[in-house]
Amino acid sequence: MPKPERLNFYIDPNRCIGCQACVQACTECDTHRGDSMIHLEFINRSESVQTVPVVCMHCEQPTCAEVCPADAIKRTGDGVVQSALKPRCIACGNCVLACPFGVPEVYDDRQIMMKCDMCYDRTSTGRKPMCATVCPSQALFFGTKEEIEQLRPMSAPINRFQFGNQTISTRVYLMAPAQIASARPLIDVTSAMSETPAPRAISLKVVAAAANDASPVAQGFPGPPKRDQREGGSPADDPFAEVEV
Repeated sequence: MPKPERLNFYIDPNRCIGCQACVQACTECDTHRGDSMIHLEFINRSESVQTVPVVCMHCEQPTCAEVCPADAIKRTGDGVVQSALKPRCIACGNCVLACPFGVPEVYDDRQIMMKCDMCYDRTSTGRKPMCATVCPSQALFFGTKEEIEQLRPMSAPINRFQFGNQTISTRVYLMAPAQIASARPLIDVTSAMSETPAPRAISLKVVAAAANDASPVAQGFPGPPKRDQREGGSPADDPFAEVEV
């Protein structure tokens, strides 16, 4: 089956719901059956339950391959960085330390480095990776640029990442707000790590019942007892009169 042209892998972290369907599906891949090559990470577990799927970004100039002393890591002609070749890999761990995205993993029981290879047995023939086939929120999407633009009109794909003075281009795209992507078409990873999110507050103000003509009291029905009748206090003492979340 010929592979359709211009198929890319897109990750939209904002749509991840942490269901781990991708992790379970990855274990069914024929090239590494039983082991998941995709990881689900928490953004900031102490403050949020937001998760993000972590897969190999398939760099155009893969650092993992550059530091491999055994020349065990290869990149295919269509830009997919493969797991280490078993006859060559010496399980030294250089690739684990060098990868800026923290993806490669050395399996001590097999003495080999394994990682996401974008389900190459599937994507090389135009089929979706296992993780993208089961993602219910489409946080993982495999398709053309035209398709993702139609599905995400408020977002734009970015495949350039800056780590200090080094800029890395990848085969996998990360979806970002279109306004941010148009202003700066790369993600400064090191700056984002120390960035403090803007504070957000929601104010809920209680509307007086007398001002609402549709209220039960205004229509002649007996309403709930007033605060001063129940507890001897005044309405001004109500701690929920103005609530900030």
